[in-house]
Amino acid sequence: MLTIWGRLNSHNVKKVAWLADEIGLDYVRHDVGGQFGMDAAYCALNPNALIPTIEDDGFVLWESNAILRYLGARYAPALWPADPAARAMADRWMDWQFGYADTQRGAFINLVRKPPEMRDANAIARSAAACARQMAILNDALSISPWLSGAAFGLGDIPMGVYAHTWFTLAIDRPPFSALADWYARLITRPAYAQQVMIPLT
Repeated sequence: MLTIWGRLNSHNVKKVAWLADEIGLDYVRHDVGGQFGMDAAYCALNPNALIPTIEDDGFVLWESNAILRYLGARYAPALWPADPAARAMADRWMDWQFGYADTQRGAFINLVRKPPEMRDANAIARSAAACARQMAILNDALSISPWLSGAAFGLGDIPMGVYAHTWFTLAIDRPPFSALADWYARLITRPAYAQQVMIPLT
């Protein structure tokens, strides 16, 4: 059975739990990180002291998008095609997500992780504006293709799918990106997305 270590209010853990549910994998998840802390046994698995980490039949792996690629290749080839060009088209959005995460962090930390009296309104505004610029790029891509993975849902949609929920949930100004909104509307119909991603931001 697959084991996932990581608290579910982490964007990176949500990615892995969503994929596992999406493809019907049996797994057990242990809360690690944040308020749950990390013990020496966990740090022996992941020397970065970050989440998530998985163990699958004795194979230990960390880095959320590497985990997605591994699980897709092993258990869900329909979501992670063998064709190098098709895979690369989706893969680029998985890497693009890391830059977007840095952009969104200011708004997320201030609006979710800090009490109102400690929030930095300027940092929130800067982050929201930067997010909008990035989301314009995503919207343009989704105006051409229904999914970041191409014609059908795939691994390329998962990393930004997690961050899109946060973007649509945060109390920030959002431009009316129609293609992005349509993609998000399709995501929220997926039961695994609703269960693992659309949880309260904490």
